[in-house]
Amino acid sequence: MTRRNLIGAAGLAAVIGIWEAAARSGLFLSAILPAPSTVPAALVSEIELGVWPAMVQASLVHYAIGLVVGSALGVAAGIAVALFPTVDAAQAWLARLLRPIPPLAWIPFAIIWFGISETAAAFIISIGIFWINYFTAHAAVRTVDKDLIELAAAFGHGTLWARLGKVILPAAAPGLLSGLRTGLGQGWMTVVAAELFGITGIGQRMMEAAGLLATQVVVVYMLTIALLYGASDALFVMVQKRLLRWQR
Repeated sequence: MTRRNLIGAAGLAAVIGIWEAAARSGLFLSAILPAPSTVPAALVSEIELGVWPAMVQASLVHYAIGLVVGSALGVAAGIAVALFPTVDAAQAWLARLLRPIPPLAWIPFAIIWFGISETAAAFIISIGIFWINYFTAHAAVRTVDKDLIELAAAFGHGTLWARLGKVILPAAAPGLLSGLRTGLGQGWMTVVAAELFGITGIGQRMMEAAGLLATQVVVVYMLTIALLYGASDALFVMVQKRLLRWQR
């Protein structure tokens, strides 16, 4: 373990120690600040009741659907707009109008269009992921060296699909993958909010626990989201390094 990692671990241990001491001091009610030592027992209880696996599985489904749909549409739209200046100009004002609207603002429409369902949750998650990938893909393609495109055309790759496959996508790959990785985190940040209005998942369970003042259960699911994101991010980094090994 490197010195930096040791310092990071020490800092985390210090925060947990201070948190535990503050919770046990009696200055705060356990419902306001649960002691970290109560979290493992809460996790075991949730697992034994079968609640934790069910909530995690439901959220993973919502997350996966939203991630795939939002990423695919965002990357495809971003690339298409970047390739055609007329389309880029036509959608510029629309994108600037819609981009600042947070995914949560779409909850009323999600309920009206899809009802209180898994589809509604996936829709909300996909919106946040879409815009990240859209703008990242747009910027990545626009910054591709024009000389490379002209060189490809000179060597017989004159069609759009040939230029796209031989030059544009490989050159834009680092930017595209960066956007996809950012979307991974954005998706998890939106999962809880997308489930707050009654859809089965981690967000719903957190709201139920908060209503019962079982804040140690809330912390369990907060840490669950952190671990799920960490695992998905680590896996994506492995794939990213493999796809970009040609850069070494």
